[in-house]
Amino acid sequence: MENLKDIHMGTLVDQRVQELAVDISRICNFFKATEKEIVEMYSMKSLDTEILLKWSKLLEYDFFRLYSSHLILFAPVAGVHKKKKESKLPQFRKSLYTKEIIDYILELIESKQKTTLEVIDQYRIPKTTLHKWLSKYKP
Repeated sequence: MENLKDIHMGTLVDQRVQELAVDISRICNFFKATEKEIVEMYSMKSLDTEILLKWSKLLEYDFFRLYSSHLILFAPVAGVHKKKKESKLPQFRKSLYTKEIIDYILELIESKQKTTLEVIDQYRIPKTTLHKWLSKYKP
């Protein structure tokens, strides 16, 4: 699993291009850009959302999910006593963990990089959830 704390989107896009062996001429046609402009994108830490959406479609990979995973693991918990403001934006549950996140957390525990208590404290994963993962996914 990639380091979700420090996401370098250009490198990840380039990695996916290499995995799929997508021809540069196809990419240039898709983006209506030069080869130099495409290669420049690979060196960028972040990409405009429209560009990232195009990459996601072309490479059939949801690059936005990397940011969602980052938020699940590293975003601060909302204060319990803070008054919640109504929003017209769609609301998402923060407790949706992908298989990649579960594997990452379990790997931290198995490799003894973190204890279960450290994982619970740092990533705010409920104790019962973590124990379910350990019993369900641990070999």
